[in-house]
Amino acid sequence: MPTDKPVSLKHLTLLGKENLPANGGYLILPTRLSYLDLMRLETFLEGQTVVYLFEEGAALSPQLKAHVDQDTVRVLVIPANLTDAHAYRKAVTSEIEKGSVVIYLPAEAATTNAPLTTVPGAKLEFLLKAACPVLPLFVQPKGEITLSIDGHCDESFVFMAMAPLISGDDITLAAYQEALFVLADQAFSQHPGLDTHLAYALIQGLKRNGTRNKVVDGKDESELGYDKVLAVAIALSKVIKAETNKKRVGIILPPGRGGLIANVAVLLAGKIPVNLNFTAGRTSVEFAIKAADLDRFITADIFVRKMQSFPWPPMKQLMLIERILPKLKTQIVVWLALSKVLPAAILASVLGVPKKGGREEAILLFTSGSSGNPKGVALTHRNVMANVIQFSSRLGMDSKDSILGSLPLFHSFGCTVTLWYPIISGLNLVTYPSPLETKKLGELIEKHRVTLMIATPTFLRGYLRGVNRESLASLKMVVTGAEKLPPTVSSAFEQRFDKKVFEGYGLTETSPVSNVNLPDPVPLGHEDNGYVWIPCHRPGSVGHLIPGLAVRITHPETNEPQSLHSSGMIWFKGTNVFEGYLNDPKRTAEVFDNDGWFRTGDIGRVDMDGFLYIEGRLSRFSKIGGEMVPHETVEEALIKAMGLENESSRKIAVVGIPDQERGEALILLTAIPGGPEHQEILDLRYRLLEKGMPPLWIPKKMIRVSDIPILSSGKLDVQNCEKIAKGGA
Repeated sequence: MPTDKPVSLKHLTLLGKENLPANGGYLILPTRLSYLDLMRLETFLEGQTVVYLFEEGAALSPQLKAHVDQDTVRVLVIPANLTDAHAYRKAVTSEIEKGSVVIYLPAEAATTNAPLTTVPGAKLEFLLKAACPVLPLFVQPKGEITLSIDGHCDESFVFMAMAPLISGDDITLAAYQEALFVLADQAFSQHPGLDTHLAYALIQGLKRNGTRNKVVDGKDESELGYDKVLAVAIALSKVIKAETNKKRVGIILPPGRGGLIANVAVLLAGKIPVNLNFTAGRTSVEFAIKAADLDRFITADIFVRKMQSFPWPPMKQLMLIERILPKLKTQIVVWLALSKVLPAAILASVLGVPKKGGREEAILLFTSGSSGNPKGVALTHRNVMANVIQFSSRLGMDSKDSILGSLPLFHSFGCTVTLWYPIISGLNLVTYPSPLETKKLGELIEKHRVTLMIATPTFLRGYLRGVNRESLASLKMVVTGAEKLPPTVSSAFEQRFDKKVFEGYGLTETSPVSNVNLPDPVPLGHEDNGYVWIPCHRPGSVGHLIPGLAVRITHPETNEPQSLHSSGMIWFKGTNVFEGYLNDPKRTAEVFDNDGWFRTGDIGRVDMDGFLYIEGRLSRFSKIGGEMVPHETVEEALIKAMGLENESSRKIAVVGIPDQERGEALILLTAIPGGPEHQEILDLRYRLLEKGMPPLWIPKKMIRVSDIPILSSGKLDVQNCEKIAKGGA
């Protein structure tokens, strides 16, 4: 781990220089290396013999090619087919034994937006067969991870990070990848935009994109430019500041213009927005209100009347947005004029908004509470800014793009991805209060030419039931998260709409995005011409990690380190990872180790090309007879055995309940009407045994339900499913 301060040359930030050995005898394996990067690197290798290693016919940049073609330069050329590992090892070892520093020069690569590496996994595996000490070098051009509000970025500016030498038995692809992930985190943590106060970034985004971008409220088709959003939010922020001395303000609104303005206004008032889950039970809501210490709640009259079962606070604590805003017309006009004239820095100063937010709490979200009381996840300004930069860098959208905002604002994706991201990055936002009304959403997508849709597999099923193919023609990307994407849903959606579904992954605790699949890049040229092509999408995976996030795998029970390529507990470390649960040091200590790694609770693995596979939530595994049985894998087998591949809604769920003989037993909940449950489970058992499923993996009992319990986020409501299973066992 780097201990020295970063070394800064012109347009270069280098971390881990202390890991560079004083003497040669090792291989530097970089993630990429331009000619300018190579020249910078060589300044730190002065006095050492340098040998360049590359493949025969590799597509190198003209400058790099001219450099290695010089007579004074020493080179090692690997045959293009990379088959003779013995000859390769012998050639590299010969140079290493002489004390040379061998630097691998990666070929030009076609990839998508801020990759971890431009060297394919199979090629890395071959290069590591040299079995000599390897120094991992991570190179990240700053221009790939820059927001539009940052202004012009010099394309030559780069972050570099070096890991300690990998040697001996540790020279494996998994160990090299793990080192790269750690380096990516260290390099990204130096990004100057991370300490920006979220409210200041919103001022910058709303000003920069004010006349170019807008929010469309799909409920009444009204539109509001971002410049007017800023003016209205400033005027409302003054009212909020006068109403309460508490540091947090509750917001009880669905996605829409009002929800957007309320959230921005709370931040501009110097407060912390807390979007409350109005679909949760009374106990969970009251717990969240008390934990957040709220005494003011922004909502709407019509919403209060609609949500009769919600445990509304006293009327004097409610700030009804549609009653307040009409009284602020004069102030809004004044602030609109001022916000257009004043630069962002001066406007922020006038409003008392600091430029830096850092590790101060920015927003508070509560988990869904699918097991026990909801947990308060306090995200810092640094967390949120990191995730906006990371997500924006990976997607590569611009001001002509539009995003659909229909996920609840109390949902982490609905908050970061459809509130802060479009404002700061400059996308149009088309909102609608419910992700379930897919027919209306289809109409909005078609009318407003929406290009990015974020959904869950549960909500995607709704589009399959009643949305015309033409309605979704404008979409460039459909990204799903919150639950595992069933192949049946993905293929049905692609077949109906000719749109590939890209699965992502995230947690409230990671602000939330951690992974996303992306469209594969267009090849730069034929492989015979020496170009490299890096896949960015792999079915069954949740994609590559976002820039600057590290991952490791441990044994689920002992927490002993394991290879990234083996199945185990997933841990994350990065700037977007939260710092702890609200007023809950015990729960916080349970999910963090002493080095700041966060235990996700999910089981998975990383493949040789860096794609992460989620194999299940630990809570969705049952230990039966000493064996870990994944519920989701069992569900996939049952869907095939029961012929449910084309069902547009969830019809089954598998849960575990205590069992005296085996520790746990699996119970199948089904929403499909039929005959005697006992006979059906026997028939299913024979079918699954014939297909080779282990007997322990087959549900012991079937219980019929009217509907499978689902949370508002689209996830399976595990807690309610377990109650039903225990009650019917």
